[in-house]
Amino acid sequence: MNVRFEGPAGMLEGILWEPTDGLPRAAVVVCHPHPKPPPPTLGGTMRNNVVHRIARGFGDAGLAVLRFNFRSVGASEGEHDGQGAEDGDLSAALDFLAGRHPDLPLWAAGFSFGARTVASLAPRESRIERVCLVALPVGVYEVESARHITQPGLVLMAEKDVFGTRAQLESRFPELVDRMEVQEVPGVDHFFTGDLEQVRTRIADWATRSLAGSPA
Repeated sequence: MNVRFEGPAGMLEGILWEPTDGLPRAAVVVCHPHPKPPPPTLGGTMRNNVVHRIARGFGDAGLAVLRFNFRSVGASEGEHDGQGAEDGDLSAALDFLAGRHPDLPLWAAGFSFGARTVASLAPRESRIERVCLVALPVGVYEVESARHITQPGLVLMAEKDVFGTRAQLESRFPELVDRMEVQEVPGVDHFFTGDLEQVRTRIADWATRSLAGSPA
């Protein structure tokens, strides 16, 4: 269902999926890629194909899933910042999920710029119990905050990603690799072109295994 909630720069729009065949055991916010990348790449929104597959993967595992548009994107109010203010949008999305599901663990996931945003907030946000970083752009952006993530999680990289590969991740953040599960989809670019369903299936598998290790 379509939802709206208050963010630090105005109202934010989102899409909330909840299980129809039982109660969710966790709730996750999924963050989209950069809304204003260089041409010819289209701006990122919550309807991005990779974001959609991430959300589907979590939905397959039985989580409540909230995708939302950062400030200035779609019907979300405010102006794009790109230098950390979107962390506040993610925090507001967590507030919304916590209000709707106060007894559920909260997870955070993101693709590209969305992964960078999750990596920025997670070290400072104790409510986030697990993280999922898809195509974290370690090769081209400052993502030093990832070094300080302590939550368990999944990092899913693309082998031919010009914005960052598993090898670059392991070189820059060996301590993160030691703490989190790291996977790489072979033969694909930043957008997982040609094997997009791998995003859905790998996340569904990781989330299912994570929930199996969590209290009911």
